Amino acid sequence: MPDIKLEVTIYAGYRGAERPKSFLFEGNTVEVLGILRMWVEEEHKTRLQKRFFTVSGSDAFAYTLYHELESGEWFLRKREKNTGDLN
Repeated sequence: MPDIKLEVTIYAGYRGAERPKSFLFEGNTVEVLGILRMWVEEEHKTRLQKRFFTVSGSDAFAYTLYHELESGEWFLRKREKNTGDLN
C-alpha cells in the first residue's frame, strides 16, 4: 500500500512536540486512544526528518502514521488489526 496523505488533528504540548489526537481515514474520524510507539527517521541524503507514531485507533485498528517535519504533512504508512501486542 502506498503512503496515504491524512488530515490529522494534533496535540501540541508546551515543548511544541506534536502528536496525533485524531485523523480522517476513508471518510471516518478515528480517535487516537493511545500511542504504542514513537520514533524519528532521517533520510541520509536529504536530511528530511519524519516523526513516526504507531497508535491505537478507536476502530480497533493500529495505525502507523508519520509527520514530515519540513512540510508539516501527515501520512498513513500502515494499518493493521490491533492485537494489543504491537511492537
